[in-house]
Amino acid sequence: MAIHDTFMKVGARTGNGVHGPAADGRAVLDLEDDVVSIAEALVNVESVSHHEKPLADAVECALRRHDHLTVSRFGNTVVARTSAGRGRRVVVAGHLDTVPLNANLPARNDGELLHGLGSCDMKGGVAVALRIAGSCADALSDLTFIFYECEEVESTANGLAKLAEVRPELLRADLAILMEPSNGQVEAGCQGALDFDIKLTGRRAHSARSWQGINAVETAAPVLAKLNSFRARTPVVDGLTYHEGLNAVAIHGGIARNVIPDECHISVNFRFAPDRSEHDAIDFVHNYFEGHDIVIVDSAPAAPPGLTGTARSFVEAVGKPAQPKLGWTDVARFAQLGVPALNFGPGDPLLAHTRDEHVPIAQLRMCENTMREWLTT
Repeated sequence: MAIHDTFMKVGARTGNGVHGPAADGRAVLDLEDDVVSIAEALVNVESVSHHEKPLADAVECALRRHDHLTVSRFGNTVVARTSAGRGRRVVVAGHLDTVPLNANLPARNDGELLHGLGSCDMKGGVAVALRIAGSCADALSDLTFIFYECEEVESTANGLAKLAEVRPELLRADLAILMEPSNGQVEAGCQGALDFDIKLTGRRAHSARSWQGINAVETAAPVLAKLNSFRARTPVVDGLTYHEGLNAVAIHGGIARNVIPDECHISVNFRFAPDRSEHDAIDFVHNYFEGHDIVIVDSAPAAPPGLTGTARSFVEAVGKPAQPKLGWTDVARFAQLGVPALNFGPGDPLLAHTRDEHVPIAQLRMCENTMREWLTT
């Protein structure tokens, strides 16, 4: 279904977070509706990465109808802020984009679960943030809401990263809460991620005279053995145990069935704990694969848990012990700016990007109630 068609059909419905289409056919979100209705409406607007404009338009229009918010737009990233002179500021952020469609639209509400593309990652969390944004005039903190584009694709397109470059002051706060799916509990910090290739070289020859060449694919065996024998560190950082991982994710080599290959490339992903910097992680892989040609492809820093001050008070409000985030999220961007950041949102992260993606309705309501109570008491 085309994005425009989806937008028209969602806009035509009522009682699901949308109050009819605007005069130009666009959907109109109503932030005074129930959080479940808002989540369902969000899911029903396709917003695959790089195609978030219809949803960003609807979010911007909904936010601009609330006088306590100052709203600005950067591409398909929408920022809304309060400025009531409170003693602290909290950022609440969530991405608008999803992975590609996988026969999982339109949304389906069975009374207990809301199914559909992006319901877990992370339109359920965005619905919670929008519901809070529309009714946060009495919050005890000043608030910044950031609804951003292109989280699911290359980091150069990430709306939060772009915002950090051009308007870093909009990300500064005493605490940032990323509405990533975390089963309604706090997941603190995140792992760093390092992608690199190991290039193995040989000498090309005819396969009928293989002894005249050096088979680059076969020289991969010692590297694969080293990867297989890797023993993961499980360091404790601020009381949370992180688990590192070093894994081959692809291997490429070979020219033809009658040719001894002279090149082989092994792609490796290293997930490292927050007690390592990116520089430390790069040094580690160079030392671990000493003597091999390593090419760094991409790198993203880890983020420490930062469970002090405002962050600790939020964990206490949630009422469950914080868990380590075993994965990378945009909390790392806030950490680079010196802003403590946590992951907190409805939905099981193991369901993200799956065909049966869904979010429990009870978690949507619980996350909204938890955040509202913490922000107003």
